[in-house]
Amino acid sequence: MLVAGRYRLDRRIGQGGMGEVWQASDEVLGRPVALKLLLGEHADAQAAARFRLEAQTAARLNHPHVVAVFDFGTWDGRFYLVMELIPGRSLAEELTADGGGLAPERVAVVAAHTAAGLASAHRQGIVHRDIKPGNLLSDAEGTVKIADFGIARFVNDPSAALTTTGQIVGTSLYLAPERALGRTAEPASDVYALGCVLYQLITGQPPFRADTPTATLYQHIDAVPVPPIERGARLSPAFQNFLLVMLAKQPEDRPTADEVAAWFASDAWQGRSRPMPAPRPAAAPPAAPRPAPVPSPAEAGPATTYMLPGSRPPGRGHRSARKARPDVRAAFRRRPRVATAAAGAVAFTAAVLIGMALFSPDESSAGTPLTDPAPSATAGESGGGAGSSPSAEPAGRQPSGDTGAPARPAKGADDAPRKPDDGGRHADRHAEEDEDD
Repeated sequence: MLVAGRYRLDRRIGQGGMGEVWQASDEVLGRPVALKLLLGEHADAQAAARFRLEAQTAARLNHPHVVAVFDFGTWDGRFYLVMELIPGRSLAEELTADGGGLAPERVAVVAAHTAAGLASAHRQGIVHRDIKPGNLLSDAEGTVKIADFGIARFVNDPSAALTTTGQIVGTSLYLAPERALGRTAEPASDVYALGCVLYQLITGQPPFRADTPTATLYQHIDAVPVPPIERGARLSPAFQNFLLVMLAKQPEDRPTADEVAAWFASDAWQGRSRPMPAPRPAAAPPAAPRPAPVPSPAEAGPATTYMLPGSRPPGRGHRSARKARPDVRAAFRRRPRVATAAAGAVAFTAAVLIGMALFSPDESSAGTPLTDPAPSATAGESGGGAGSSPSAEPAGRQPSGDTGAPARPAKGADDAPRKPDDGGRHADRHAEEDEDD
């Protein structure tokens, strides 16, 4: 059978409630592909819209742990979806063939790969809604890829009988408590479903199982899962504790898909600590902290806070100010020495000037010969009367009883030297002539 004139159907490899999966050959590109066909009896408008939405959603994902989508269209009134063919088997088939639980090493690989694919979908706002062993495909190298974003189930899926077609996308064995309560699926719902799958791969049975799907849903809501070690699983306590956290009842208590992928990709599931970063070269011990200088308003940055005077609380700033005070006091101790020397020099100069003014002769008479006034000399020699003064007053001074003109101001220091008065010499000459007569 040739679909859309290009894809030749070879054999049917899976079937779900709404469609079937075929292994086919792409006649144009010459490669094997997986082709899904929507069943004719379910080809109503709602189913067709859902099929188209799932095809477009899967086509948006490009991740090594998500099955790639190549083509989408209609043929003979039916929708088809062409995807990457995984040469291997599903984990449901792997679990059945093993006859029990898988080794912890294999389960850790499944967890890391599946969580990485889910994280890629969650980053684009896509929730798978139907994580179960039949939708996890493993190739010959053991690489796990997520398939069937809620569209079909694979043949020999042990949980196929529990799927409610057209009602709930998923199965009661792996349905998160919030979904069992009718709430909208979210990324944490995929993490819970993956936890149920890992629990089944470890112990050989899902964490919750009852006689009816409804009873199983109630267990998801209320029951506490039995620790895998109590069911004979050989795994580390760290593995068990992390798995039980993935099965937390509240979505916000579960790790994200990114955290699950990182945890299982490391050695943490073996009970070992994650490798610490390489030690850096030892650095010299830091110097003792010194108080930072208080910036001036011109130097302060935009984050500098200034406090009003008197409002600064006691703290580091006061300690810094006290540490800075010794320098200020030292400056003041040095300042009196300079001030004392300067004051001494000024005092010495002032003393010299004052001494010269007090004890040196009058500068006005230093350059001018002193002579007695003519009237005094004449009266002493010729008159000799009782009212005459026995001695003349010094030149330049006013007798105490004289009421005549005031004495001439002493400006001898500023005036140029002057010659003796000629009148005085004439008076002396007349006196000598009188004696000769």
